[in-house]
Amino acid sequence: MIDPGPSVLDAALEFGVDLNQVRYVLNTHRHADHFDLHTLEYLKSGGAVFYDLKPGDCIHAGRYEIKALPANHGTCPDAVHFLINDGNRCMFYGLDGAWLMYETVLAIKSAHVHLAVFDATIGDISGDYRIFEHNNLQMVREMKESLKGYIDQFVISHMAMALHTDHNTLAKAMAKDGIKVAFDGLEVDI
Repeated sequence: MIDPGPSVLDAALEFGVDLNQVRYVLNTHRHADHFDLHTLEYLKSGGAVFYDLKPGDCIHAGRYEIKALPANHGTCPDAVHFLINDGNRCMFYGLDGAWLMYETVLAIKSAHVHLAVFDATIGDISGDYRIFEHNNLQMVREMKESLKGYIDQFVISHMAMALHTDHNTLAKAMAKDGIKVAFDGLEVDI
C-alpha cells in the first residue's frame, strides 16, 4: 500500500478490501491526506511492514524492488515518488510532486514503466501558485508527451474536487490524451 491516509480504513470497508493482506506500506510524504498514524498502526497490527524511504533509497520487499525518487514537493523536502518493479512489470507512483526532478526522469527512462500514476490536483487552472508542488492537467499532458515510449499507461489521481469538473467530464477530456482518470475502486491491468 502506498500512502496510509486517513480514509484508507473506511475505503477498505466500503470496497471489501482485506487490509490484513497488505504486506508492505510505503509513504510519499507526511501531509495528513497521505499519512495517518492510526491507519499505519492498524496496518502494522495486521502484519504489514512499513518502509520509511528517503530519496535515493532502494530496497527489496518480497518480490519487489522499490526505488524512492526525489519529488518536487517543497512543503515536504523529503517527499518521494516510487518506481516499483517486480521483475516483470514496473510502476511509477508520483503523487504530489509537480514537474519531475531530472533524476526521477532518468530513472523512468532507464526502466520500462508499464503504469504511471501522477497527481492532477489543480485541474485545468493555469497560473496557479500550486504548480510548484502539484500538477495541473496541461503539465500531465506535457509529461506524457515528453515520456512517450518510456511509459505505457498514464493515470491521474489526487484531483482536488473543488478544482475539477465532474468525473465523467474529466475522464472524457483526458481520454482524448490517452490518460485514465482514477476513481475509488479503479483496477488497472499492467
